[in-house]
Amino acid sequence: MKLAVSPYLEQTRRWPGSGPHLLAQYDAETIVVYQAYRPAIGHYAAAHGRFGGEYSFGRMSWIKPNFLWMMFRSGWGTKPDQEVTLALRLKRNGFEELLATAVASSFGASGCGTREEWKAALECSDVRLQWDPDHDPAGRPLERRAIQLGLRGQTLRRLNDEWIVEIEDVSGFVAEQRQHLQDLEKLWTPTEHAFSTDC
Repeated sequence: MKLAVSPYLEQTRRWPGSGPHLLAQYDAETIVVYQAYRPAIGHYAAAHGRFGGEYSFGRMSWIKPNFLWMMFRSGWGTKPDQEVTLALRLKRNGFEELLATAVASSFGASGCGTREEWKAALECSDVRLQWDPDHDPAGRPLERRAIQLGLRGQTLRRLNDEWIVEIEDVSGFVAEQRQHLQDLEKLWTPTEHAFSTDC
């Protein structure tokens, strides 16, 4: 597996305990985000390095930089139609463009002065930003909040055609680590740090 991984308990000692934080595996050129799909879509994407086949570009698609947030949503790869966990390595400049053009999915978090301004911003943007409670490996909510980004339209096409560097099927790793949820001393997760656009 190409992802860098570390013992979960070691990572928790340096992760922020509360507040909104974008935890991710990244370097100067790329950043890793996660998605989960049914086998027909996930296997196609991993084999071709792009989405196609049964994948629909007509729907909004959500990406999650935080591995454990993805595990909470997919039930560690056990929920129907989320059995295949994909790690998408994206060009970092593309990801930063997503952040720059994203509009919060709720008015209260948008920073807009009026609901009309917020609704107009939603109409103009292909990217939704949502902060949700992060979760521990057992699915318990934390005080820290995790980000997910919803993509649609031309931006979703650009993700697929321009920004994906590679796609890795990490379902085997997910299944392996799922066995350690009752013994966190043995649990390893992808190495993640709080993301900053300055480094």
